[in-house]
Amino acid sequence: MIEREPSRTAFAAATYRAAHQLLEAGRIFRDPLAVSILGGHAGHILENPEVHQAQRGIRFFVTARARLAEDELARGVEGRGVGQVVVLGAGLDTFGYRHRFGDRLSVFEVDHPATQAWKHRRLSEAGISVPNTLTYVPVDFERENLSKHLAQAGLDPAVRTFFMWLGVVPYLTLPAITSTLSYIAGHPGGAEVVFDYGEPRDAVDPALREQYEQRAARVAVAGEPFLSFFSPIELQKLLGELGFARIVDFDLPAILKQLFGERAIDAPVARRGGHVLFAYTA
Repeated sequence: MIEREPSRTAFAAATYRAAHQLLEAGRIFRDPLAVSILGGHAGHILENPEVHQAQRGIRFFVTARARLAEDELARGVEGRGVGQVVVLGAGLDTFGYRHRFGDRLSVFEVDHPATQAWKHRRLSEAGISVPNTLTYVPVDFERENLSKHLAQAGLDPAVRTFFMWLGVVPYLTLPAITSTLSYIAGHPGGAEVVFDYGEPRDAVDPALREQYEQRAARVAVAGEPFLSFFSPIELQKLLGELGFARIVDFDLPAILKQLFGERAIDAPVARRGGHVLFAYTA
């Protein structure tokens, strides 16, 4: 990202979440704060419906990954003893301000200092209060030690922790990704992580290739180019070597099936493209 400026891709993701509430009534993912945190920019969504109609594919993926992540986090809190969630690259994510778990769940939002300063302004302008269970942790993933900053912020090493890492991995270098995953895998109290990733360009389904190229060009112009890609087999091998005991990888058909059931796919669906992956330690 550009120094001293908020993340452009974080703003885009927030726009997709807000557009989903306005154009599809939150059918996949309900976020009652998505429109208000976007502020005046939300008005442009209804003023330019043709633009947002053309973005239905990426909007589906952004909202679907959020729904899958929050559903699994809820299962973790209710059934696996998850007591902390770390939102890595939080952007304008609103989970920490609207979740239903109250004092049962501590939330740590990790992001670049410039993006966090921008978010503070947006929260204030939208009148969204910050709960006492939420802690901000300013970190530059490429340059600073995540473990050190989270420890200083009060993350309890003995508590099982869910790491939500959405819309970030493709923009980081492999060393930064590997270092973060290694830290998560070594969390003493047990850890769970969800993140999305993309396959290499030559592996992307031809049906999605044009959309992929257009998006890659947009984020590059915004100063946040795609830097890392993975094949599912290679990524699962890496995660196993780092110490994750169980891995669940959703491609596009699997995402549709998870959200809408067996009848969701009544036509051929591209399999190669964006993935949402969950990994768990013992």
